[in-house]
Amino acid sequence: MKIITFGCRINTYESALIRQWADDLPHVIVVNTCAVTAEAERQCRQTIRKLRKENPNDTLIVTGCAAQLHPEIYAAMPEVDRVLGNREKLSKDFLTAKDPLLVGDIDNVDFDIPPVHDFDGRCRAFLQVQQGCDHRCTFCIVNKVRGRNKGLSPDDAVRQAQTFVNNGYKELVITGIDVTSYPYGLSDLIERIIREVKGLKRLRLGSLDPAGVDDKMIDLFKNEEKIMPHAHLSIQSGDNLILKRMGRRHSREDVFELVQKFKTARPDMVFGSDFITGFPTETEEMFRNTLDLVAKADILLLHVFPFSVRPETPSAKMPMVPAEIRKKRAAALRLLGQKRLVDYLDRQGGKKESVLVEKEGVGLNAHYITTHVPQNLKAGEIVDVIIEGRTENELVAKIT
Repeated sequence: MKIITFGCRINTYESALIRQWADDLPHVIVVNTCAVTAEAERQCRQTIRKLRKENPNDTLIVTGCAAQLHPEIYAAMPEVDRVLGNREKLSKDFLTAKDPLLVGDIDNVDFDIPPVHDFDGRCRAFLQVQQGCDHRCTFCIVNKVRGRNKGLSPDDAVRQAQTFVNNGYKELVITGIDVTSYPYGLSDLIERIIREVKGLKRLRLGSLDPAGVDDKMIDLFKNEEKIMPHAHLSIQSGDNLILKRMGRRHSREDVFELVQKFKTARPDMVFGSDFITGFPTETEEMFRNTLDLVAKADILLLHVFPFSVRPETPSAKMPMVPAEIRKKRAAALRLLGQKRLVDYLDRQGGKKESVLVEKEGVGLNAHYITTHVPQNLKAGEIVDVIIEGRTENELVAKIT
């Protein structure tokens, strides 16, 4: 079996699940698609055509968010043998079924995603505890392709976390589509995992909605060294009117307040964030507010996307910013992020760090910065290092 994965960490997780129980299927190609932008879907279709040309006799199955959103489009492609929805892809029975189109309801189902046991050579285990989203951001189709908010029970989450640690994983990443909306309380779950999972060395969180971070989570960052000093915040814009038109639940002032709380709790915190440039009605002044927020809120690790029109969303009916301006603003924001990151890396020389070795010569430090280490270290080790310098976007270290 061959699996091609597009999109987010959850898709990567689910591709690992597919491989876990269906890797023995011969001559099968699974394309696990993304629908976050129109460009993502275009790339998926391009890949499907290329795969069919290169593998004319294999069974080609298309699944994932684009298949859930537009099953009829992919079923009509002559290159495609079978289309599966986001729920159906998690069953070997559906993978081997003869029906060409199997896309069912994604909304009125329970959390029934089994755990992944093998992360394809990765040294960090991903614990998916949440699925779906009940919010209605005006640019987003996640609720249509992932359904309502639902979660793994706390007892099951703790048991799975312990299993990962028992299997040798030293770092766990708690993740979900909208993980701060975990229905049983994310902060309570983090506390239980830290208290009850024996042998856990490091814990990270997936992308955090600023509106979903409570004071208990801040206290956990302050008091629990096992939680890594890094947070990826789903901010999207630095302008209040644009945030309102996006349907976000936070303001720029909320971001500043949250960052300050994190910094007070952990002064060495590093922040990443997602941003959309050229959202409908965004003016130059509004975009400058985003540049200003990135600088003042000390955001270092930027994921920047020019606005992509999704016809299924309310934002598609708003006055559009020309595509070339969206791209120009994205380039300017990425350039600012690069300059800020390089400045940060240059200040790290001589500092001590803890690095989880992921493969020969490369690991992730506590602040989520890729760090080059000596070649003779074993993947999965956590080593103490001293920073010697940097490459373009990464650190170089030696063993203390």
